Amino acid sequence: MLVAAMNPCPCGYLSDPTHPCSCTPISIHRYRSRISGPLLDRIDIHIEVPAVKYRDLADRGEAEGSAAIARRVERSRELQLERYKGTKIHCNAQMTPRFIKKYCELDATGNRMLELVTDRLGFSARTYTRILKVARTIADLDGSNAIHELHIAEAIQYRSLDRKTS
Repeated sequence: MLVAAMNPCPCGYLSDPTHPCSCTPISIHRYRSRISGPLLDRIDIHIEVPAVKYRDLADRGEAEGSAAIARRVERSRELQLERYKGTKIHCNAQMTPRFIKKYCELDATGNRMLELVTDRLGFSARTYTRILKVARTIADLDGSNAIHELHIAEAIQYRSLDRKTS
């Protein structure tokens, strides 16, 4: 497993609501292009994590607790172990093209959404398969046998570095 972090731009303040970004679009593009496309293709999930305000950190409101999240993850892992029983695959991330075809079938709306986004953003074949694998995992966490449009939409949201910079 690889976990990595980077600033959104050279100054670090792109999209920060309290600090203005001093970078030009060209400098942001140059900064982000230092990471090669083939490397980004091999990272399943990349998201922007904004600064969190104290009010949000200190909020004691109702949220899904860690124990509940852990149970959902464990159920998802059990589903995957059962799905791939008798194979050398143990989780969705290890799926080969044959298993992707078998376990990542999309309904018409999900298929249209993924086609539109893939064409518009110019996703590579590798990115396309990463989205399908992540969507399968999201569906598993949701307790769904089928991958629905909302699972595809969420998986696409986890590919923020594939989107064009403004």
